[in-house]
Amino acid sequence: MAGLDAPAAVVVVLTPNAASRTAWVPGLRVPRIEGPPTAQPERVHAMSATPDSKTSKPSKKKSSLDDVVSLAKRRGFVFPSGEIYGGTRSAWDYGPLGVELKENIKRQWWRSVVTSRDDVVGLDSSVILPRQTWVASGHVGVFTDPLTECQQCHKRYRSDHLAEEFEEKKGRAPAGANGGLEEITCPNCGTRGLWTEPRDFNMMLKTYLGPVEDESGLHYLRPETAQGIFVNFANVMGSARKKPPFGIGQIGKSFRNEITPGNFIFRTREFEQMEMEFFVEPGTDETWHQYWIDTRTDWYVDLGIARENLRHYEHPKEKLSHYSTRTVDIEYRFGFSGSEWGELEGIANRTDFDLKTHSSHSGTDLSYFDQGKGERWVPYVIEPAAGLTRSLMAFLIEAYAEDEAPNAKGGIDKRTVLRLDHRLAPVKAAVLPLSRSEDLSPKARDLAAQLRKTWNVDFDDAGAIGRRYRRQDEIGTPFCLTVDFDTLEDQAVTVRSRDTMTQERVSLDQVESYLAGRLLGC
Repeated sequence: MAGLDAPAAVVVVLTPNAASRTAWVPGLRVPRIEGPPTAQPERVHAMSATPDSKTSKPSKKKSSLDDVVSLAKRRGFVFPSGEIYGGTRSAWDYGPLGVELKENIKRQWWRSVVTSRDDVVGLDSSVILPRQTWVASGHVGVFTDPLTECQQCHKRYRSDHLAEEFEEKKGRAPAGANGGLEEITCPNCGTRGLWTEPRDFNMMLKTYLGPVEDESGLHYLRPETAQGIFVNFANVMGSARKKPPFGIGQIGKSFRNEITPGNFIFRTREFEQMEMEFFVEPGTDETWHQYWIDTRTDWYVDLGIARENLRHYEHPKEKLSHYSTRTVDIEYRFGFSGSEWGELEGIANRTDFDLKTHSSHSGTDLSYFDQGKGERWVPYVIEPAAGLTRSLMAFLIEAYAEDEAPNAKGGIDKRTVLRLDHRLAPVKAAVLPLSRSEDLSPKARDLAAQLRKTWNVDFDDAGAIGRRYRRQDEIGTPFCLTVDFDTLEDQAVTVRSRDTMTQERVSLDQVESYLAGRLLGC
């Protein structure tokens, strides 16, 4: 046997207490709807108290955000953008491991939301849409955030975020004028109540098309992918031969001139969204809305997020967007200072606002004629909108763990490991020759080349074998395959598991089927 690990790991537990929000009330889970819904279930406002079987696993140390950020930068998941020139605030580049993790998340979303269903199709719309699109959608007029400035240090913040963090800490909303700003302390300098009156700040990023920067060439970088779906509703419905209920999914970049970007990759001005617009008959919208809340929550749990680290936040009626009758956020316990919870995904009932407004502004009929009922109606829209990079951040935080493993000297070392779901792991397996030799290295390289036809496989022959195991643990590689001198005799390799550190001998002609059985869905 080639490895030095013990059969199992000892895991340290550190779980922060969850702070509640005033809009958070207990509720019951609703069973998944199969086929078109007919009855409205009870609304869900909380996770089930019964853990899912896939989340029943040994407890682990709850990572700090600093741990994860350090690992992400050190191991090539995320780099500050343009770092050699000082970087751009809250702009990030995704390195070799980061881009693989992103692609795996996108692949799982696309498979779950689009290709595994017969009622959803895909789309890839332009980043730059006609300017009138954003006038019709309301973005030019109302896509704003309330901006306030500390009069002591001149740092600017969203006043609604300041109020939310105050409520999270104090258990009540701030009182007084200007949304209670007189009670709120500046996060930067500590001055209390010295704020400018909030003013609306439009988050659309402008660009100009053509040789002259004048009003005729003014366009906007899209702040969401949804509008590209709405303006293509008739095209897709006709060409794909779909009828409601059906959905259109899209993954792509969006841009928002955020007032206070930050918290690593959580809030950035350039980001990727995974959005789907699901078009339904009016009257069935509330049931479908609940269906997508449940379905999307289950997706995160299935990929390794513990249910106790998720919650639903129901938007108060007075804070709903202009198009929404109900919006529920899926939030994750990121562990931020101020408020440890952050939005992963919003699921909104957008009613018929979008298709009606685009019909009105464009002069194109975007209604649907129901031949079965002999009537025409404008579909309602249910929108699950997820942040790709926020999901990546949540999966990293959830997967990060520290435990203990034996070293070559007979002692115990601390081990950092990313327990990513195998479907998300950037590298599926690593091939490690026991030593860099003329006998072992070529055989190991041949094995790696063969496995790369199916999976992303690493090859590493530098350093002690135990150290190489640690490197692979730290990036979440599920399996290490060690080619040793016994391999030359028995034509077998030692396969070592990331999570249990157990090892078993597998013949070379069985390695591919061995991995295939353990990397299902990858």
